Amino acid sequence: LTYERNQILVSCGGKQSFFNLALALLNPGDEVIIPAPYWVSYPDMVKIAEGTPVILESSAETGFKVTAEQIRGALTERTKLVVINSPSNPSGKAYSQEELAAIGQVLEERPDVMVATDDMYEHILWSGDFVNIVNATPSLKDRTFVLNGVSKAYSMTGWRIGYAAGPADVIAAMKKIQSQSTSNPASISQAAATAALNGPQDCVSEMLKAFKERHDYVVKALNELPGVDCIESDGTFYAFPGFQGAIEATPGVSNDQELAEHLLQKAGVALVPGSAFGTPGHMRLSYATSMDNLKNAIERLRKVL
Repeated sequence: LTYERNQILVSCGGKQSFFNLALALLNPGDEVIIPAPYWVSYPDMVKIAEGTPVILESSAETGFKVTAEQIRGALTERTKLVVINSPSNPSGKAYSQEELAAIGQVLEERPDVMVATDDMYEHILWSGDFVNIVNATPSLKDRTFVLNGVSKAYSMTGWRIGYAAGPADVIAAMKKIQSQSTSNPASISQAAATAALNGPQDCVSEMLKAFKERHDYVVKALNELPGVDCIESDGTFYAFPGFQGAIEATPGVSNDQELAEHLLQKAGVALVPGSAFGTPGHMRLSYATSMDNLKNAIERLRKVL
């Protein structure tokens, strides 16, 4: 995708990119369609901007993806923005070009609705070639905000570099907001990000291979635990298994938050409850660690479950 300089804003991480967008774009009562499971910050940032999150549910049976018809059914006269995150944090699932094209066809019918595509895990994908909503439906480019950064593909979370590309008028408003809050990201972080983007990409390929190996181990191992069901991810470094059976089988535990606390205290394993992502009964597990750590964690979970 090609953009002019006045269509791009570099911010202090991907979170600030979305936060700037929400503050610049939304008026009180504007609705933002957000598929669940979602990154935890989306709904709260929308609320801070006085917008209204409209959450669309999905499940493991649907691959943690919503359909074009679900989006069609959620559109109202108050809808201002539709958010798409693919590959997804926390589910690790990615939309296909056909699925995105179907969603794009629905959105073509509503030229007043903007789109935000969070592509932060663009390079951590093994199920096929990366595609976003603009690739699938080029006619949406003039009202789509592409959000990305260097945190995940280049393991640079602490450098805090994210960026947004989209309509110049809204990008200009986002720049004004950022100029009154954080100003620009640190120059040394920008230089490091430029080096990562322009430098050799062998490290990304090597990392992707390692994540896929860990993914395969984690999914298989989780499915062997009692009360746990885990579907395969398409990318990222997360698994999002269902723990409903384990919740029901654990005395004194009635939901995923209580089970997460139970596993932390009894097994010493930290998982993020799915309710934080709008999908109760699941847990997010990160395999951005060594295989030894993962095997140790699975064994600890096995003893407690």
